[in-house]
Amino acid sequence: MPDTYTLQVAGVTRELPICKINEHLSIAAFIMFSDVELTVACAQALLEKCPEFDVIVTAEAKGIPLAYEMSRQSGKLYIPARKGTKLYMSEPVVVEDQSITTAAKQTLVIDKKDLDAMNGKRILIVDDVISSGGSLHALEALVSRSTGKVVARAAVLAEGDAAERDDIVFLEKLPLFEH
Repeated sequence: MPDTYTLQVAGVTRELPICKINEHLSIAAFIMFSDVELTVACAQALLEKCPEFDVIVTAEAKGIPLAYEMSRQSGKLYIPARKGTKLYMSEPVVVEDQSITTAAKQTLVIDKKDLDAMNGKRILIVDDVISSGGSLHALEALVSRSTGKVVARAAVLAEGDAAERDDIVFLEKLPLFEH
């Protein structure tokens, strides 16, 4: 198996390291942190493919640079679901999810004031990569606590079987590496 996977997305080429998840599966690690060129290009390309929306929601960590840049380019609000309850949250709303890249269950938290900001709005759920859909499911569970309506789920990459889904917007497919 090669050490890297060549990805071309939004007019940008990157060599992604291939990382072993378990004895049967490896993934190409897609990391947007610190890659401003990639983040700006992917945000622009995704915005061109997404329907009209009012608010972007993402999970804390790898989706934040993309959601921020999509927010900056569109002028729309973005809300990150945090990985844990924070002291500033007066009324935290909590859900759990399981991700392919995280061994344990993850907790996602949004303060009620952020849910209130989603009320009656068109919500765009954004992540860097959609694989099993666990993070999407958790974000949708959080959004459902508001009166906002999810109008699309978007990611730069759809990994493995996610590329066959017709309910997500994505820029490129990312293969899984079975061994």
